[in-house]
Amino acid sequence: MAPGWPVVLTEGDVRLRRLRRRDNQAWMILRAQNASWLEPWDATSPVPVRGPRPSFGEFVRSLNAQARSGSALPFALDHQGVLVGQLTVSGIAYGSLRSASIGYWVSRHVAGRGIMPTAVAMAADHCFGVLGLHRVEVNIRPENLPSLRVVEKLGFREEGVRKRYLHIGDEWCDHRSFALTVDELPPGGLLARWRSRR
Repeated sequence: MAPGWPVVLTEGDVRLRRLRRRDNQAWMILRAQNASWLEPWDATSPVPVRGPRPSFGEFVRSLNAQARSGSALPFALDHQGVLVGQLTVSGIAYGSLRSASIGYWVSRHVAGRGIMPTAVAMAADHCFGVLGLHRVEVNIRPENLPSLRVVEKLGFREEGVRKRYLHIGDEWCDHRSFALTVDELPPGGLLARWRSRR
């Protein structure tokens, strides 16, 4: 189990919590309503997947297994008590690396309201403070302007382009890589800096 999991992180109307099987209907509706908004950025398998797609319950069980192994923190994202997206801290590594990646999506109807920068700041502070990580990164398609604004608002440092980094749709896509190390954090953490900039 990852240190500090399960956990609920809250800032104003924004809450990160574990995804539950009872989120099934709300999650399915949200993804259907946002299909065209999210599909250009959703990772896909380069190998054809045979057989039925996993059920939502199987999806949640898989996320819980990753959390139990300590390799991921799979958060549901709520705004004003309503599910509006997800944020996952993945690839958690300790030892001499002490690093992780943050990936996220949010419903179009709440995009641009500061919800995702708040969520990313809370998750990053948790990674640095509770998990004791040294580095957190975010990788974003160059065309994904809303996601690029999130890391810009939070002051993540750009590290360059990862060529053909992730499979999306029918191709391997380049991503811009952004990161912060613990020694780059402002006093009080990333959330404190984000509060001061709002």
